[in-house]
Amino acid sequence: MKHLVSYFLRGLLAVLPLGLTVYLLYLFLSWSESLALQVIRPFVGSFYIPGMGLLIGVAGIAIVGFLLSQRGVGRLLAWLELPFTNLPVVKSIYNSLKSFADYFSPNSANGPQQVVILRMPGHPLEVVGLVTRQGTAGLPPGFQPGDRVAVYLPMGYMIGGYTVFVPREWVTPIAMSVEEAMRSSLIAWMAKGPADEK
Repeated sequence: MKHLVSYFLRGLLAVLPLGLTVYLLYLFLSWSESLALQVIRPFVGSFYIPGMGLLIGVAGIAIVGFLLSQRGVGRLLAWLELPFTNLPVVKSIYNSLKSFADYFSPNSANGPQQVVILRMPGHPLEVVGLVTRQGTAGLPPGFQPGDRVAVYLPMGYMIGGYTVFVPREWVTPIAMSVEEAMRSSLIAWMAKGPADEK
């Protein structure tokens, strides 16, 4: 019985990530397909090919990106954002999500995206974080002077995180993409690295 439970748990841990990924992809595809049916059914009638919803979604996002790259469209977007940036509760949610998305933008004004190890002098503790701000210029008075950076320290399983302002010499860049660091933080760095597999 003990072996059966062990085999079951091992199989469950192997199948669960795959199953959840497939399920989430299925939900996204079915949602995009149903949305596409509602939007294009009046134009194409009964002519519909499965997968058309996904293609329309990708094409729509690419068109929005192209339009936002054109001069003058930013003003139109700012006008469209007015309801979301002025309603009390909606404003907080929208601005937080927009700032988070802007950080991962290739043209981010926060400087190059950087994964770092934070080491405090005199402490053997090492913490992995993301540099989210270069310097304290433009922030309210009260921050300590000097060459300081903001480092976001994500918590395991994405239940939050902390942002700390530390001297630049406390951080050491590491050869890791932001996506890899966020993914590793999501699972509390439990994945095996190349050195562990030898």
